[in-house]
Amino acid sequence: MKVLSGLIAAAAVAGVATAASAGTLDDIKAKGFVQCGVSTGVAGFAFTDDKGNWQGFDPAVCQAVGAAIFGDPSKVKYTPTTGKTRFEALKSGEIDMLARNTTWTLSRDADLKLTFVGINYYDGQGFMVPKALGVKSAKELGGASVCIQTGTTTELNLAEYFRTNNMKYEPVPIETNAEGRQNYLAGRCDVYTTDASGLAATRGTFENPADHVLLPEIISKEPLGPLVRHGDDQWADIVRWTLNVLITAEELGVTAANADKMSTSSANPEVKRMLGTEGNTGEMLGLRPDWGLQALKAGGNYGEIFERFIGSKTPIGLERGLNAQWVNGGLIYSPPIR
Repeated sequence: MKVLSGLIAAAAVAGVATAASAGTLDDIKAKGFVQCGVSTGVAGFAFTDDKGNWQGFDPAVCQAVGAAIFGDPSKVKYTPTTGKTRFEALKSGEIDMLARNTTWTLSRDADLKLTFVGINYYDGQGFMVPKALGVKSAKELGGASVCIQTGTTTELNLAEYFRTNNMKYEPVPIETNAEGRQNYLAGRCDVYTTDASGLAATRGTFENPADHVLLPEIISKEPLGPLVRHGDDQWADIVRWTLNVLITAEELGVTAANADKMSTSSANPEVKRMLGTEGNTGEMLGLRPDWGLQALKAGGNYGEIFERFIGSKTPIGLERGLNAQWVNGGLIYSPPIR
């Protein structure tokens, strides 16, 4: 009987925890904004402008979610998080969603009880070194000191890569990208390793970017995307399908500039469903009928956001590559909006 009563009690506690984590949308409407976790700062991906407003590839997703709910992309507040603090901030309810350079892994799904709603950047871990070192390959880095952000998949990948290649290294632990940049430029580490996109973003902020090279090796798969807590499927659906609207809009040629016109003039049923002039997707999600239109007008479609903040014509200088639409040979792809 004691065992049975213990199981019942445990089940009751689990039920309370699940119930407590539900109702995120109601909580957000009550407080009037989405609390979004971002990085502490990565050029192009998440940064503050001259007025102190958060901008970038990752905050743009939060702004689209805010617009989907409130019709206003400014209805978002931001919490900078590090590799160590980001998951606890989400699990504790301090933030409603996390939109930063975070890799989707099994343990984060099943052990940390977090839900990744999709992938908005396909990345991989790389290495940056001063050109003056004359290093051409990561396999020449034996004995090097390496700046590495703690509490990340990057840390684990580095250890595995060096062990597999029978090399030793000296870790130089850091917590933020700013700290890594400072240590690397000061010569406190020979190498900086993180996601290749982050290295490109960091190098773009250097006074002499050409003095630093990204080595050719990519040593991991790093599918990055926004995430929420387990336990509230409605909220996960809202964030997931907001991201999918941005992706689908690019595929179908809907932009921030033409979205209003397309909502009434397009003959494509998926465009009409996405923009709220056909079907009941808003009702399904518990949102306004034009939620997709508002999300798209917040900052444009996926391609517009990419090119504005991190694309080939920005100081970050990233080509689309794997992050091109599936119809253009990339991996960016949305399920149907229907």
